[in-house]
Amino acid sequence: MKIMSVVGARPQFVKLAPIAHAITAAGHEHVIVHTGQHYDPMLSDVFFRDLKIPTPDAHLGVGSGSHGVQTGAILAQMDEVLERFQPDCVLVYGDTNSTLAAAVSAVKLHFPVAHLEAGLRSFNRSMPEEHNRVLTDHAADLCLAPTAVAMKHLATEGLTDTAVLVGDVMTDVLYQVRDGLLANGTQNPLADIDAPNGYYVATIHRAENTNDPERLREVVAALGAADKPVVLLAHPRVRAKAEEHSISLNSGALIARDPLSYPELIASVLSSSGVVTDSGGLQKEAFLLRVPCTTVRHETEWVETIELGWNVLANSTDEITAALTRPAPEATEATPYGDGDAATRAVQAIVDGIKPRA
Repeated sequence: MKIMSVVGARPQFVKLAPIAHAITAAGHEHVIVHTGQHYDPMLSDVFFRDLKIPTPDAHLGVGSGSHGVQTGAILAQMDEVLERFQPDCVLVYGDTNSTLAAAVSAVKLHFPVAHLEAGLRSFNRSMPEEHNRVLTDHAADLCLAPTAVAMKHLATEGLTDTAVLVGDVMTDVLYQVRDGLLANGTQNPLADIDAPNGYYVATIHRAENTNDPERLREVVAALGAADKPVVLLAHPRVRAKAEEHSISLNSGALIARDPLSYPELIASVLSSSGVVTDSGGLQKEAFLLRVPCTTVRHETEWVETIELGWNVLANSTDEITAALTRPAPEATEATPYGDGDAATRAVQAIVDGIKPRA
């Protein structure tokens, strides 16, 4: 069977790694298409190298742009890519513009679509990602759900017949990286930070926290007022926004650093006192590493992290301060995101659920 993976952003590269290994192990052909949605080497090339992902078979190079520009640029090139490779299934990941564009192109040309990480919902329709994931689920021939909650969302929307619970592939790769770090001795890339009482790792990138200069200024001020150093792994777009509006990302407790490779990120989180983020993936990674997380959003798709006490939603300076200094969460053995074998189950679900093209 020929399976085409379409990816374009950092969380998708992480999810791609165990899927690529599982497809190869099962003896199937794998075509990788990189849309170029994330074009910075630290957000793209380094993940392929560090996670031992094969070199992409096609690179669209779309770069940055508005949602419409980015989605349209991918659509404009995907038709040719699909016709050239003739996959039996197009596998799309998560909730980015790359996900929606690849799904739309595939269904219009009658190529079956499988959606990994299906069924997640924030129920916030102001988020572009929410539209991307809902539209993709309803276009897909196969919805590969990471959690029982996601399966319930799909059932509510009438998608029970296409839904399969496989677990979360992010769990697979995180456990592999964590175990490798622990076996070899964790080398913390932030060890040079002067933080005798610990530090927090932060990532802030979502439009609702960065597009409005006053909102970005508020978030930066809140992080700068933290009780311990906050190391902000600053996406190039965030740096540009801050510079445009004369907002210092190095003030008070806040220290800006460049993004880290995935193993370095995990090592830095393992050694931290907590995580502050608006990223979906990092919330879950913090939970799996049993590191307290503060999420700078009004909602989260990963409700299990909230319910189990390892994640708190916070937006104002007072809320962020209170969240960072809250008591340690209660220990838990819960495994809502699976056992680390989701990629194998996802590949088998594709083989079982999608008939190869003649």
